[in-house]
Amino acid sequence: MIDLPTDSAPAHSAATTSPQVRTLLLTDLCDSTLLVERLGDAPAAELFRAHDRLVLELQQRWRGRLIDRSDGLLLLFERPIDGLGFALDYTRGLRELSDRPEVRARKLVLQARAGLHVGEVLTWRNSEAAVQAGAKPLEVEGLAKPLAGRLMTLARPGQVLLSATAEPLARRAARELGERSEHLIWKSHGRWRLKGVPDGQEIFEVGEPGYAPLRAPKQNGGKAWRDIPVWRRPTALAAELMLVIGIGTGAWFLTRPTPAIAFNERDWVVVGDLRNLTGQPVLDESLEQAFRISLEQSRYVNVLSDLKVRDTLQLMKRGPATPLDRGVASEIALRDGARAVILPTVAEVGGRVRVSAEVIDPHTQTTVYAESADGTGASSALGSIDKVTGELREKLGEAIASIERDSAPLPKVSTNNLDALKAYALGLKAHFDFKPKDALAYFARATEIDPNFALAYIAAGRTYGRIGDVPGIRREFDKANKHRDHLAPRELLTLDAQLARFGPVEPMLQRWQQLIAMYPDNQDAHFVLAVELMLRANQFEAGLQHAKAASTSQNPYRDNAVTLQGMLLTGMDRIDDGLKMFQAAYKFGFKGGADDYARAYAAKRDFASAQRVLGRKAASGTTVGDLRHPMQEMLFALDQGDFDTARAQAQRGTHNAQSAEPLFALAQWRLQALTLQTIERAMPKADLERALLAEIDHVRARSAETDVVASNYSEILLLALGDLGGSIDSLPTVRAALAAIENSKDWQGFPLMAQMHEVLLAEQDRLSGKANAASARLAPIASRDEALVAVHVALARAAGEAKQDALALRQLDWLVAHRGRAYMEWAAEGALTPSNVAQTTLAHLEAAELLARSGQQVAAKARLARFLSSWPANTLPEFLRQRVARLQDQSSA
Repeated sequence: MIDLPTDSAPAHSAATTSPQVRTLLLTDLCDSTLLVERLGDAPAAELFRAHDRLVLELQQRWRGRLIDRSDGLLLLFERPIDGLGFALDYTRGLRELSDRPEVRARKLVLQARAGLHVGEVLTWRNSEAAVQAGAKPLEVEGLAKPLAGRLMTLARPGQVLLSATAEPLARRAARELGERSEHLIWKSHGRWRLKGVPDGQEIFEVGEPGYAPLRAPKQNGGKAWRDIPVWRRPTALAAELMLVIGIGTGAWFLTRPTPAIAFNERDWVVVGDLRNLTGQPVLDESLEQAFRISLEQSRYVNVLSDLKVRDTLQLMKRGPATPLDRGVASEIALRDGARAVILPTVAEVGGRVRVSAEVIDPHTQTTVYAESADGTGASSALGSIDKVTGELREKLGEAIASIERDSAPLPKVSTNNLDALKAYALGLKAHFDFKPKDALAYFARATEIDPNFALAYIAAGRTYGRIGDVPGIRREFDKANKHRDHLAPRELLTLDAQLARFGPVEPMLQRWQQLIAMYPDNQDAHFVLAVELMLRANQFEAGLQHAKAASTSQNPYRDNAVTLQGMLLTGMDRIDDGLKMFQAAYKFGFKGGADDYARAYAAKRDFASAQRVLGRKAASGTTVGDLRHPMQEMLFALDQGDFDTARAQAQRGTHNAQSAEPLFALAQWRLQALTLQTIERAMPKADLERALLAEIDHVRARSAETDVVASNYSEILLLALGDLGGSIDSLPTVRAALAAIENSKDWQGFPLMAQMHEVLLAEQDRLSGKANAASARLAPIASRDEALVAVHVALARAAGEAKQDALALRQLDWLVAHRGRAYMEWAAEGALTPSNVAQTTLAHLEAAELLARSGQQVAAKARLARFLSSWPANTLPEFLRQRVARLQDQSSA
């Protein structure tokens, strides 16, 4: 070895007169003899010269005095933090020496044990004659020296152990180590007995993930052993075991690990940023995403999403790029109700890639568990992640059988290509940043690198969903389905549920219910099921339960789930409760359109408030989204009897839709224009009939284009057109609509379309002189909560013509009382909404006509007054004005 300066202080020939408190660091280079033997004398000598240069540089950096050296080092420091800084940098430096070609070629690893203690020592300098004879320049003695030596002997290779005296002093000054101090792990290994030391000592470890073992030291027979209480010694344990066996309890607890953190099934964790200490950028986003994918396979552990973490950072007044270190991640966990923080690290140690992770208690920010796994090469990291997450899940309390059942190797259920995984991770980031074009480009790159990467196809499908491209959604999900054997059980269930949305309703609902049964905290699944129950099954109350389940604080889309609650409550005619939910959604950060919020006010006939909230603009930017504003304006104008404004808005919407994609927007606006014409009767019945029949022919001819939104969209339009024909008593129109869908199976399996089909059959009966048959067909359907508004409207007509006045009035009263349902029901993809809303007001007029017919003129007059309070006489079209005039003449006669 080269000569190192041992002390720059003036020489003293006498012993120090009194003990001085100093920090002692003792290290031992592991297997140094083996190094010489494997390398050979000359290469070993060169390696040790590099080692000594490292020691010299660190000694000067950390202000240490080298007292002794051989296979190890004895150094003195004024402060514990200097000794710790030396030890940590020494550990890193040895790893760099292990990367030398001659060392790596022989698969050798340079590691050292280290013990750090603070205590009183006596120091003196030997005389020059003694030094020339081989003595050390500076001597150090005192009980602190053997105690540091015992710590060093007890340490594992690469481990830095501290005494209970040194640990608090070093920890208090840890910030002086710079940025890495935030990532240090401080771990207690309990009390130990050390030979020659009278009392038991608590021993601590400090280290960096990827460098330090972070494991309990190995007992060293005669020199160090655990300080075990009497009740835990072998003889006492044997007696206790016999007692336990005798009692016969606690067997269940032996089948699962007992976590040292109060973690329960379905609790939440926050995953901090992955620390990449390898210098390989490809591992940054890719391994962090892989860690999440692996952990999210668990049905026991819930992982807080990246998007929710970003939302919470915003509430904390921090930017989205804020590093999720121990402190920040712990604060997020406390805010969002997460029970633990997991901090992953990847490092290169001795030529091998080490993946490690700590479980942190967010209340104390202390490390509860730490697991690691090593592999060769960057690609080995995926397998190591699986091993580490499996160990963590077990220690958090998940049963081993559950881990084995619900886990598949990362390379199988994601990709074994790190570049593809990184592109996927960057795509997700762009997706959450509302950059769909960038996201789709990244996902395409990921699948170009690895065509089997099913998760990337699913992510692309979701991005297409965000911009309303239905064919794009189906295309990407179909690609994922072709590679379904590369999906984990959870993602496979999700894909099947998503694909089921393109088919019959009942099997689709069952798929989502199965997913929720397996993963009860899957907020996306609860949200989708709530939407589907409302839109495609008219089951508002059942949908509300799932919307509530999706509204937890851990959901990054909580505002959307709360908005959905507002829609469902309004549809249940609990309008005031619905308005509270809409208001809460904006407090939670909702940035969508205010259409449904405005509709809730309109359902109460508070049109001033409806117009006020309608001014909130959606952050959409899509063409279809821009068409919604005239729809609301038309709807609200119609609901107030302002037919001129309603007609103008319908013309505006039709004009805008002519350049819109997809084509269904134009088809729907053409239907709305016809709806207004049937209500107004602005032209003779024969002309209206011809217009409806022409539109039926038009829809049939363009079905391939309109069906881009759904395979049965043309059938939806045909059923709606048939319903309009029924409203003007046009039997040819009803028959034409029924004939158009007669040979189609696309509407079968869709309960709302089945209801509309029954409505048209009933209208066909009524218009054929079979009003009683029509009433009998619809009455059982109308008794169900999920009955469409159109069912009640058609039943009121049939019962009225069959002279079943009581039944007819009940239906009309139902319409008046269910304005919230009329506004929120989504039959025929919303195409029937204007007609439904108008019927809630027309019901008063029709009830007045029924009452007048039966001689109840006072009641009829009251109902007519209610009608005119909503639709003033001076705004009515001629057809309705004539009906009002007839009633007024009857009441005055």
